Amino acid sequence: MTTHGETAATSTPDARALQEGIAEFYDQSSGLWEDIWGDHMHHGFYDPDSNVSGSDHPAAQIRMIEESLRFAGITDDPAKQPKTIVDVGCGVGGSSRYLARKFGAECQGITLSPVQAGRANVLAKDEGLADKVSFQVADALKQPFPDGQFDLVWCMESGEHMPDKAKFVNELARVAAPGGTIIIVTWCHRDLGPSEEDLEPWEKKLLNRICNAYYLPEWCSTSDYVKLLQSLSLQDIQAADWSERVAPFWPAVIRSAFTWKGFISLLRSGLKAIKGALVMPLMIQGYQKGVIKFAIITCRKPE
Repeated sequence: MTTHGETAATSTPDARALQEGIAEFYDQSSGLWEDIWGDHMHHGFYDPDSNVSGSDHPAAQIRMIEESLRFAGITDDPAKQPKTIVDVGCGVGGSSRYLARKFGAECQGITLSPVQAGRANVLAKDEGLADKVSFQVADALKQPFPDGQFDLVWCMESGEHMPDKAKFVNELARVAAPGGTIIIVTWCHRDLGPSEEDLEPWEKKLLNRICNAYYLPEWCSTSDYVKLLQSLSLQDIQAADWSERVAPFWPAVIRSAFTWKGFISLLRSGLKAIKGALVMPLMIQGYQKGVIKFAIITCRKPE
């Protein structure tokens, strides 16, 4: 689930309304998510042939981080490990703290949600990582960082909220250090066929219903991301469809939401969180019908 409150800031009323909606959605729902699922606010990575138990989901979320690093070619070789990381759409900082511990790196996270940023800083202090990680409210399309600052630019399920994908990718490339790695893990719609100019009307209707619940702008495809990265002359561009690897996730989220604990937490979280929960079956439908793809796209900034 995209649980990372971040998007673009422009002067248009629609963009401002989108930003405010995202911030409010995650201000309301982040406590619910953390209470039931913990501090990693993203999909898990599963073996599609295995039987998944409820206890496997936290481990699967860690596997998602590790598999993303592996796919991007980031190894345990100390000489090649990132020392500076930005977590674009940080949620309550689960990825940031994990990566900071794994690599001994300094990590900065950004989110549109003041509740998320505040909670992330509290957890960092509680875990003894306040000297390594920090979090602030900031716009992913206008990041408060100088050019070329980060060895690793980490975007775990945040691209969905970006209304200007070209500006988003350009900003990721701007803050990446020369030789730095960019990892984008995101929901996409399926790639269009050679003779297609757009998705089918029923597909667009399905995605629009999801967009309205989760404060998402227009979707793009994995190939759209690849073309944007190519246009910036980024290197070692790779992409993969991990939809089968995340298939058990949404049924598990639905089951947890409709337990007694989940139901009470949902009621306490507010209308936006309830609206999001009611749309969860549409995510399963989108995956099953091949409209929604869960993609990883990685690249490297030239030296």
